[in-house]
Amino acid sequence: MESRPELKLSPDVASQVRIARIVAEPVAIKPSTDRLLGEIERLRDALVARHAGRAPGEIEGLGHARELYRSFRIDPTHTRPSSEALLRRLLQGKPFPQILNAVDLCNLLSLQFLLPLGLYDAERIQGPVVLRRGLPAESYAGIHKEAVNLEGRPVLEDSVGPFGNPTSDSLRTAITLSTHRLWLVIFAPGSFPRAMLEEFSRIARDAMAMHLPEAGSRVETAMEILP
Repeated sequence: MESRPELKLSPDVASQVRIARIVAEPVAIKPSTDRLLGEIERLRDALVARHAGRAPGEIEGLGHARELYRSFRIDPTHTRPSSEALLRRLLQGKPFPQILNAVDLCNLLSLQFLLPLGLYDAERIQGPVVLRRGLPAESYAGIHKEAVNLEGRPVLEDSVGPFGNPTSDSLRTAITLSTHRLWLVIFAPGSFPRAMLEEFSRIARDAMAMHLPEAGSRVETAMEILP
């Protein structure tokens, strides 16, 4: 596996957030297989059966992502964590979005963990990366969005600029059919148990190895937890 850029937390946010990074390569990006779609369908049906008719604030598992947002003084009912937005979509009877296998898998894991995840083309990340607080009036071009507001939010930044946060990722580092190396980042509040985040990382690592290999190749992975 190639060396990966350094990832660190800005000191002013280190007590508020805990993250996991899983690097995977080589991966083959294509439409999801029937096997992956079957896993998505089973989890979707289970979540709908378990939480139908309940407001997001009544679903205990969503509390961790909301805690992260509130620690940054973000109202999670106004700016929703991506995990909550996806679960809310399913509970409203809307279909699970099918995009590409890595993106679909990321959404599946986000629903499984009920934490926001970021997914990035690692070859489009340049230099060391820091997780910091978004600056006033800061934004980036989003996926299917002209601009994503970053002010006050936890933001991943490389030498080019910001590229990820727990609500919506940037267009610059988006997964495409030409992606061969990716990062998956799990965002959690600082109080989140490290052992549980390590377990989630292992689940994500194994899932990427199962669902994203190139023909005749094995997906290599590396993972780390901060702090």
